[in-house]
This record gives sequence, C-alpha cells and structure tokens, in this order.
Amino acid sequence: MKIHHLNCGSVRTIEATYEGPDPAPAVNHCLLVETDAHGLVLVETGLGLGDVRDPEATLGADWIAMAEPVLDEEETAVRQVARLGHDPADVRHILVTHLDVDHCGGLPDFPGARVHVLADELAAARADVTGGRYRAAHWAHGPDWVTYDHEPAGTLTAPAEDWFGFTAVRPDGLPHGFRLVPLGGHTAGHTGIAVRDGDRWLLHCGDAYYYHRELEDAKEPHPVLDVVQTGSEVHRDLRLGTQARLRELIRDHGDRVEVFSAHDPWELARYTTPHRTAPSPSR
Repeated sequence: MKIHHLNCGSVRTIEATYEGPDPAPAVNHCLLVETDAHGLVLVETGLGLGDVRDPEATLGADWIAMAEPVLDEEETAVRQVARLGHDPADVRHILVTHLDVDHCGGLPDFPGARVHVLADELAAARADVTGGRYRAAHWAHGPDWVTYDHEPAGTLTAPAEDWFGFTAVRPDGLPHGFRLVPLGGHTAGHTGIAVRDGDRWLLHCGDAYYYHRELEDAKEPHPVLDVVQTGSEVHRDLRLGTQARLRELIRDHGDRVEVFSAHDPWELARYTTPHRTAPSPSR
C-alpha cells in the first residue's frame, strides 16, 4: 500500500509552546491509501467543496469564527486526490474517526464510497437534530454507512481483536492492514484508525489529543488547541484515560507504532516536509 499524508483544511494559525518550530496553521490531517485490490481508501475527509463554497450553510458562523478556516478549494480531499492522478470515483472506502464538521465535511464529494464509523458516533450525529455539534448536510446525500459496535461484550459487526493492548475491529471489505481502534472521550463514538505501513503501523488518533507534547511526560496541552479540546469533550476522565493509554503505547511499542493527531501541524510536517525532522511524542 502507498500512503499519502494530506492537509484537507487549514484553520487558525498557532505557535508552538517552545523554541524551534515556526508558527503554522492548524491542519486537518487526512490519509489517502492506495491499495492493490480495494481501490483508494480515505482516512478522514477534512473540509469539502460544499464547506468552501457555502461555509455558513454547512460549517456555521460560530465554528467559522472559532476555527478561522482558510477555505481553499485546492485543499479539499477531492481536489488533492485528482492532483495525485486518481479519479475521485475510485475512493471506495472512507474511514472517519468521528463526525465533527472538520472530519467529515468532504463526504459529499465521494458519494459512492462506503463510510466506516462507530455505531455510537453515527447515532449521536443523527440525534443532534438542532445541529449543535454535527451538520446533517454532510450526509444528506445518503452515504453507504458501515457501522461497528465497539463494546467488547456487545454484538459486533466484525470480530474484535487485540491491537497492542487496545480493542480493535477490522473494517469490513478492507485488507488486513486497517483497524478501527476506539479512543473514547472526545465524542460518543470516537475511534483511532490504524494503517499498516510496511513493518510499522500508523495510528491516526483523530481528536484523542491535539498537540504532540500532550503525549510526552510533561503532558503539556497547547493553550489554543486545548480550549477546543476541553470544550468539545463528552467525557473528560475517559479522554484523559485514552491519552494515558496512548503514552503507554508509545512507551511500550513506539518502535512499531507511530501516532499522530488530526490538527497538529508539526506532526503533519514529519510526513510532508522534505529533509525536516519534526517533533515526535515518542522522543
């Protein structure tokens, strides 16, 4: 498999809390995975064409004022897929960590894709009829949802398994190198997404944490990103417990697993900036 790291939606510019990295816009870190027999797989979608063209209709004025999105059509996943030489219709699967606006805004741009999500997350999004958190416009086209119950004792639509000490589910119809790894606390059904990259795994942690220094010993949050993080959590103790488990994962299996979050621009730079070594929480 070939993996591309994409920024599908720059937002507010932030500064690091230490000397070294330049200020940078926070990002929406997505993956495009080229598979041998299962077409293209998109991990997260970031903001979509509809968000860029009519932001108040799909993102809302409050979110726009908070996030300060750049709203560049060329940053949308559908445009980036095409620039990489692919037909966007070849995106057959989309895996989302959760359904907040900046993680699933591009769903309408890939109407033929199967969309994999935890069942609790989809239920919470559908129940939010006032649009307080979620935006029904992002799934008004009627996606082909594939849902998973992540409770170990519950009924599973795919067999649960151990993944480096976490309960994980292999997504239906995808090759062996993909897993949904529930990482609770941020939303009702938040999950990480693991992708095999050679002899290592990449774990997209979504919004389980926001800043690479949170996973270091000092557990340092980012002063701007943490306002969003704490303001949007549904279960504080569970969120903090998830972060503690991620620190253990890095400590015990950092030689086999790389982790990154959705919005940290310096983590994205590890994969997209040539000849640059960006900060890593495993150091």
